[in-house]
Amino acid sequence: MKKGVAAEDVNVTFEDQQKINKFARNTNRMSELKDEIEAKKKSLQNLEDASDDLMMCEDDALLIPYQIGDVFISHSQEETQELLEAAKEALQDEIKALEGRVASIQGVLGDLKIQLYAKFGNNINLEADES
Repeated sequence: MKKGVAAEDVNVTFEDQQKINKFARNTNRMSELKDEIEAKKKSLQNLEDASDDLMMCEDDALLIPYQIGDVFISHSQEETQELLEAAKEALQDEIKALEGRVASIQGVLGDLKIQLYAKFGNNINLEADES
């Protein structure tokens, strides 16, 4: 009976605590990045919808208001379409960069999980709550 208790009792060293803290920080950062990616994807979808609506516009002489910061500036349909395409490309690049950062964090988390589960086994829970 004493043997089972000894297997459950694992000392946490300073290095172990540093790894646990690093795991927690990276998990939080990854969650923030995923939220940021979702927000950017929604913005990208809005730009694509605006671009589609603009293509359906039949009056080429109509000036289209385009928001830059807090100001709306009127442009021709062609100029507005070019601005929308540039904004979409910029957002796609930002999304790719954020997804790259998430992938690198996932690699770090995977390594930390292996190290921490090797030492603590079932005494530590490193899985995210899906509630």
